[in-house]
Amino acid sequence: MKIVAVTACPTGIAHTYMAQEAIEKECEKRGYDYQVETQGGMGIENELEQDTVDIADVVILAIAVEIEGADRFEEKEEAGLVLNIDPGEVIKNPSKVLDEAITLI
Repeated sequence: MKIVAVTACPTGIAHTYMAQEAIEKECEKRGYDYQVETQGGMGIENELEQDTVDIADVVILAIAVEIEGADRFEEKEEAGLVLNIDPGEVIKNPSKVLDEAITLI
């Protein structure tokens, strides 16, 4: 299972990085391959390349603001393989969020 995600919150500080950590820990626990891009106070970190997005099974957009490079996910969106969710939900219940993302496949 390959999951890619983007996390971003209005202030670009706490929730962005807390959501990243929650996704990473849950993916590690499940043995999933993952990459999480953050768009926060430090700018874009761990930027997802288009080829990485293309080979992913599912995309999680844990965002509360518009993100740069959203067009990278258009094909996955059209295929119904993008889960849009608030970063706070990922922080509160990462297991539920990943379960929900998996149902898209």
